[in-house]
Amino acid sequence: MKAKSKADRLSVRLVHMEILLALALLGVVFLTAAHSDTVSARQQMATTIRYIREQCNRYNRIELASETKSLMRVMESVDHIARQMAADGEESAPLSEYAQMGYVSGLIVMDETGFVLSDYHGTGEAPRQLGEYLDSPALLDAAFYPEKRYATRFACADGSMIDLAAVGRRDAPGIVAAYYRTPVEYLDAFRLSIALMLSGYSPETSGTIVVTGGSRVVASNDETLIGGNAEEMAILRQIRQAYSSGELVRASWPEDSFRRYYGMMGCGRNFYVYVYMPEKTVFATTPQSMLFALIFYAVVLAFAKAVRFRTAQSYQERQYRVQKEYAEKLRAANAELSAAVDQADRANAAKTSFLSRMSHDIRTPLNGIIGLLQIDDAHPSDVALLTANREKMKVAANHLLSLINDVLQMSKLESGEITLAHEPLDLNRLLRDILTIVEQRAAEAGVALEYDRRQFERMKLDCVYGSPLHLRQVFLNVYGNCIKYNKVGGSVTTLCQNVSERDGIVTYRWVIRDTGIGMSRAFLAHIFDPFAQEHTDARSVYHGTGLGMAIVKSLIDKMGGSIEVSSREGEGSEFVITLPFEIAEELPEPQQAAWETEAADVRGLRILLAEDNALNAEIVKKLLADRGAEVEAASDGRQALEEFESHKPGTYAAILMDVMMPNMDGLDATRAIRALDRADAKVIPIIAMTANAFEEDARKCMEAGMNAHLPKPIRAARCRDCGVLRRASGLRGQTVEKKLFSPEGGE
Repeated sequence: MKAKSKADRLSVRLVHMEILLALALLGVVFLTAAHSDTVSARQQMATTIRYIREQCNRYNRIELASETKSLMRVMESVDHIARQMAADGEESAPLSEYAQMGYVSGLIVMDETGFVLSDYHGTGEAPRQLGEYLDSPALLDAAFYPEKRYATRFACADGSMIDLAAVGRRDAPGIVAAYYRTPVEYLDAFRLSIALMLSGYSPETSGTIVVTGGSRVVASNDETLIGGNAEEMAILRQIRQAYSSGELVRASWPEDSFRRYYGMMGCGRNFYVYVYMPEKTVFATTPQSMLFALIFYAVVLAFAKAVRFRTAQSYQERQYRVQKEYAEKLRAANAELSAAVDQADRANAAKTSFLSRMSHDIRTPLNGIIGLLQIDDAHPSDVALLTANREKMKVAANHLLSLINDVLQMSKLESGEITLAHEPLDLNRLLRDILTIVEQRAAEAGVALEYDRRQFERMKLDCVYGSPLHLRQVFLNVYGNCIKYNKVGGSVTTLCQNVSERDGIVTYRWVIRDTGIGMSRAFLAHIFDPFAQEHTDARSVYHGTGLGMAIVKSLIDKMGGSIEVSSREGEGSEFVITLPFEIAEELPEPQQAAWETEAADVRGLRILLAEDNALNAEIVKKLLADRGAEVEAASDGRQALEEFESHKPGTYAAILMDVMMPNMDGLDATRAIRALDRADAKVIPIIAMTANAFEEDARKCMEAGMNAHLPKPIRAARCRDCGVLRRASGLRGQTVEKKLFSPEGGE
């Protein structure tokens, strides 16, 4: 019983709430609709007033122009008549003939005092107001000043207009005056035009429009108001008294205060424009809006009740569904968690595998070097054994350097740090240089390199924009694999063709085939994966890192090209490389650098070395000292700067600058030296000698003010290239990396 009573009270409260919501909704709708109707009425009235005012101003301008033309005509006529009367003298004709000659309505001749000697009036009698203007002092002045003219316009009692003009007599002291009457019918033509314009406005839709000239209604879309006195119309008087530009005025008729109007007023040059509407017309849409809102509320309320009824009816079913969905989501979350755990396990496994492979690949050459050193220590007098072991250690060290370079480059590619160069290059010359290197390697491995030299010479579009260093790396890696995994007596064949050329882009395709051991179909799907090697003995037999093809694929993708591989085990493999290039202008004739043709001679040079690693500093000092150079070492960039400053200009022939150093790095030290106020600071060759061996690192060095870039490790076989120390001042913006450093870490 109590539960039922509680439910009843709740139901009554809901009904009361629904009624209050309905009233609130109607109130909001009423205020919104009323405001919208008011704004719409104000805009409509303002637009109407603006248009009618523009038209009335246009008619006024026309009437003013007509008045001016009429006065000028009368003035010309009376001047002509005065001259003709003076010419006729005693034989003067009657004034009527002179009036007809001048096309005027009347003619008056007066003496210098204003006394009328003779006159003529076409209508038989003079206009009533004419005497007032004939006695005007301004008109009488014309008798004493022949050059003066007098003209004016005034209205007659019947509504017609008089245009009066006067000039001094030419034959005797006095005045000649003439006038022209403009009939009422002509003047009403302008007002008729305004009335015709207003006839297109309906009082029911556009409101009542009234145009007054002073206190007289001259035009309206309500014909009953035309000609009436505006001062006697209460609604116009209320609008004018409460007038505020752009705002509606509420007004009513005195005899019926329930008849409310809303109106606006606009002012012109000599007229007023009124527009007013009944209140019911202004708020015509408000009742409709309230009715629509009420219907909408009823529909929404009915829908809400239906939904509430349905909700209450299906509560149990929904609860069951919710529980079921929760259980399913829980199972899905557990599955996702398990998948995430598996993925994390696989990632850890991949990390562990990577570290294991790297540990094996790094330890293998290191173990070889350490083992060979132990053998050398045990046999210090065996010169042949020592020489052979040094050569083996060079091979192991080169492999270790190659591995490190590949890992670092792969890391830079994956992180997006590598930037491709965009410089003009001779593609034919680049390919010939690459094939020259590959021919030597192939000959050493007993593999024949076959390609059509004439085909390369027939290629027309060989001057393109590209990154020569990275192009060289791509092709050397691919050719290196074809040679490395080939057979003694096998061959490597190269075909090249121009695929397309349009919109300044030329696309080339290279097909490189070998007769090597080939690859399985399963391995082809992973050939571009880092550390992918099909044969378990690849690292020990071929000294591979498993990163070469991954680097090739990443570089080709950055160039916007593609690479495809097909292979059959025991028969060989085929690589298809497609690359687009932007066509460049013709390259100048190649100029061979001085240090590539001349033997280096550093004897007698005094060189400043900035190197924080004592062992590296010792190696460089020894290599240069063996060739006659004097080297002074600084442990960091700040000490190098102080050493350079403390010695007189010309003391040092060049500076070898490490990049990564404590206190002050090589880049900051270079900038500081270049900023010194001494002549040699601007021109002394500064050469980067750093383990940061990539093109991006070389670019940073050049931007800092260095002249060349020499990557570590420094090799004895390269010491002939120290001739760059004499000529580095002419090498600004160049890198010697192409000469001193190869992608595989070899000579």
